[in-house]
Amino acid sequence: MKKIFTACLLLTALTSKAQTVQDTIKKLNEVIIKPYFAQQPLIRATGTVGLVDKAILDKQPGNSFVAVANTIPGIRMEERSPGSYRLSIRGSLLRSPFGIRNVKIYYGDFPLTDASGNSYLNAVDVSAVSQLQVLKGPQGSIYGANSAGVVLLQPEGSLPESNLIKLNLEGGSFGAFRENLSLNKQSDKYSFNITQAFQRSDGYRDHSGMKRKFFQTAHQWNYLPNASLKALAFYSDLHYNTPGGLNEAQYAANPRLSRPAAGAAKSAIEQKAGIYSKTLFGGLSNNWQISEHFKHVISVYSSYTDFKNPFISNYETRKEFTIGVRSYLEYGKSTGQANWKLNIGLESMKTTTDFDNYDNNRGVPGALQASDNLAANSNFAYAQLSVDVAEKLLVELSTSANYYKYNYKTFDPQLMPRAAISYLATEQLSLRASVSKGYSPPTLLEVRSSDNVINKDLQPELGWNYETGLHYQTLNNKLNIDLTAFYYNLKNAIVRRANDNGTEYFVNSGGTKQPGLEAAFSYNIIETNNSCLIRRLQLKSAYTVSRFTFDHYIDLTNDHTGNELTGVPKNTVISSADIQLPARFYLFIQHNYTSSIPLNDANTVYAKKYHLAQAKIGWQNLKIGNIPVEIYAGADNLLNQKYSLGNDLNAFGGRYYNTAASRNFYAGLAIKFSK
Repeated sequence: MKKIFTACLLLTALTSKAQTVQDTIKKLNEVIIKPYFAQQPLIRATGTVGLVDKAILDKQPGNSFVAVANTIPGIRMEERSPGSYRLSIRGSLLRSPFGIRNVKIYYGDFPLTDASGNSYLNAVDVSAVSQLQVLKGPQGSIYGANSAGVVLLQPEGSLPESNLIKLNLEGGSFGAFRENLSLNKQSDKYSFNITQAFQRSDGYRDHSGMKRKFFQTAHQWNYLPNASLKALAFYSDLHYNTPGGLNEAQYAANPRLSRPAAGAAKSAIEQKAGIYSKTLFGGLSNNWQISEHFKHVISVYSSYTDFKNPFISNYETRKEFTIGVRSYLEYGKSTGQANWKLNIGLESMKTTTDFDNYDNNRGVPGALQASDNLAANSNFAYAQLSVDVAEKLLVELSTSANYYKYNYKTFDPQLMPRAAISYLATEQLSLRASVSKGYSPPTLLEVRSSDNVINKDLQPELGWNYETGLHYQTLNNKLNIDLTAFYYNLKNAIVRRANDNGTEYFVNSGGTKQPGLEAAFSYNIIETNNSCLIRRLQLKSAYTVSRFTFDHYIDLTNDHTGNELTGVPKNTVISSADIQLPARFYLFIQHNYTSSIPLNDANTVYAKKYHLAQAKIGWQNLKIGNIPVEIYAGADNLLNQKYSLGNDLNAFGGRYYNTAASRNFYAGLAIKFSK
């Protein structure tokens, strides 16, 4: 198999050399991003940005964000069971036993992250997203409290697209089924998108089924030549079972098992452990180009989540309501060879949460254990000065003043500065460097965790991040290389602890030292050649090196200083090949290598390294009447590796392991036609 693969690569390389592509006379095919206030070429970015567009999303499995997010170096996304996401940017996973914290997420013009720092990314169906950008490292100077980074999602309908109707139907192993329907309509002044999706699965493990119903609509009205109004709304009804962690003996004997009963504690099946989450989200955004020099943008948004979680030890319900506003004023001017932009703005948000914990009588709430009402307020004002000299030297200076409080405590105001620079040394090579401060207060789910105790002593984590990098791309984007080196020194890192009944609580550790390297590579070996068997071939690879350790961290009598940061692999390598064949057949192959992962702060238990291979093949040339149809089939975990994707860190009783699915398959069809 290896010899055949090597021979194919050699043959492809020889074929590509025979091409007469004159890169030197072709215009640079720029990749465009929008990390802050305005679009810019990726090569001009002052920070490290990961980008996933719709073409990449379509090649990945559509049942989850996990596979596609993990193609970005420095990013680790996990799924403890279908529907249960965890997201880490440069090692931020430690404080998230489930859900997403310490990472700010925006959906279009609106924060998806609430005022307490919690994000329900699993409410959103993958089919509703057209683009994903990740800004790595602290971004508090513009986006408020976060110490890991920011994720910018673009909903369907937010990017220019012709009038289309798209339908996708898919089925697969373990009772998996997906359906999504999308309608795009565009005119000179008004455009809209409607997306509907349904997904279900029985899951690989016992008691790991999931079901999600999703509806989204996005609108844009250009009511003046210099002004536009956007609207976005979605409703999500998500349920997934939580099978619970296994200890090593259970994991070895039967990895498909859900958490069994132990002593007085009932099993996950007996207690009907799971998540029931209904979310309604909406926002309005107005963009007004006041004059040649002034622009004003304002967004208002709100969300409501009805959350229920029958667990082993209790039955928790939460009702969460968020309301907020984000606005900025931009002034831009050109003087000589310099383009100046000054942005001044604010973001203000409030989240109120009603907590109720009951006895769990086999999935039915019983006697009340505890009840609390907590409110979190997140407010910050920000400013950024951007100076572009001769379209070569770009300097960004920004800062924000952050004010955060909840019912019982007000945290000290924090300034969050960032200074960054990029220099376009040649048309193909840019150099960059930045320094920024990270700050992330505890979320309400950490202050009042599942042990029903309000922890007033929990402090924000903060630190300084230093990084430098380069970006190289040939003309026509044939070859792209991005390299980044960074060092992040985090203080008061928030870490998870577990009680013997499985409830959790959080404490501050001394801190972490986080030096790392990230590399992203893409090469279009064959760009377009209709005379070859392989019409187009693109190779990609993402490499992450994380040498993260605890710093001055003493847990009771145990000194963990110098230990590897829990939950973070030292090395990950994600590689893929995207192959276009005759008659519009295509083949996509991806490999994921992840090194061993420490599962507790003492570094006495590690999850084993693993290799994941996935493939997808499709045919885009089928027609039913005049309607184009794509049929496809794919497989995940082709090597049938036994691994845990979403380990329970520092788990009591050694229940670390949440087994991921074995080798599995899917197939489907996609119908797309213009109106």
